[in-house]
Order: sequence, then C-alpha cells, then structure tokens
Amino acid sequence: MPSTRSAAQGPAQLMFAADQASRGLGIELLEAGAGEAVLRMAVTPAMVNGHGTAHGGYLFLLADTAFACACNSHGPATVAAAADIDFVAPAREGDLLVATARERTRFGRSGIYDVTVRREGGELIAEFRGRSRTLRTGTGEESTA
Repeated sequence: MPSTRSAAQGPAQLMFAADQASRGLGIELLEAGAGEAVLRMAVTPAMVNGHGTAHGGYLFLLADTAFACACNSHGPATVAAAADIDFVAPAREGDLLVATARERTRFGRSGIYDVTVRREGGELIAEFRGRSRTLRTGTGEESTA
C-alpha cells in the first residue's frame, strides 16, 4: 500500500488507540494512511454462532473498523453515514482475517470506501462499502454513527 503509516501516530492510529470495542476483540491495526487501512482479527470461540461459523456482526465490526481507520486517516473527525456488507464465504473459529480498506472517492464532507475481508491466505470472506461524513469542527454537530 503506498503512502501508509504503520508506526507513526497519525489521525487513524490515534483514533484506533481510543477504540476500546475493537481493541477489546483483539483487532490489530497493521497499516493506515492516505485513505487506506489494513487490520487483522482472529476468530475466537466467543465469535462463533449457532451454525459453527463466525457471527456476521463480528465480520461487520472488523470491516467497519478498517473503514473508520481509512476515512479518519486524513485528520478531521469522520463518522459513518451508512454501510452495507455482502458475506461471500463463512469464517470459522481460528481463522485469521485481514480487512483492507481503500478510499474510492471523497467529495465535500462525504466519502465512499470499500473494504475487502479475506481469510489469511487470500480467500474472500466479505465485501463492505461504507459512506462517510466528516464532522464540522466547532459546530457541535453530533452523529449516531
């Protein structure tokens, strides 16, 4: 990935450091910068549903965290306006998943980001698309995302 920062404390790294939900699940930020991010998560026994596969909510959370890191890599506080996911293949306990987020476009205060979740080794697990909105500074604008 070009122009990424893995060791530097840029905006995405600072935001992720404060993300107790993602870090509490063992998600690791591998790279972030210039509208891109790469994160990794191991599927634990607590993440498996009644079908013996990873619960979709955990896959969504991993992809959403990658999206958040990518859209916040530019600096201003940016939140999700909307997102959706397509589950392509099941993930299972013990799988190591890698989510790669890439900015597609930014326009005004909005952006579109695609995230691909793969099992380590390359098998496609899910495709996610997120739409972002940069918050206005100093206006007290709130978001539920």
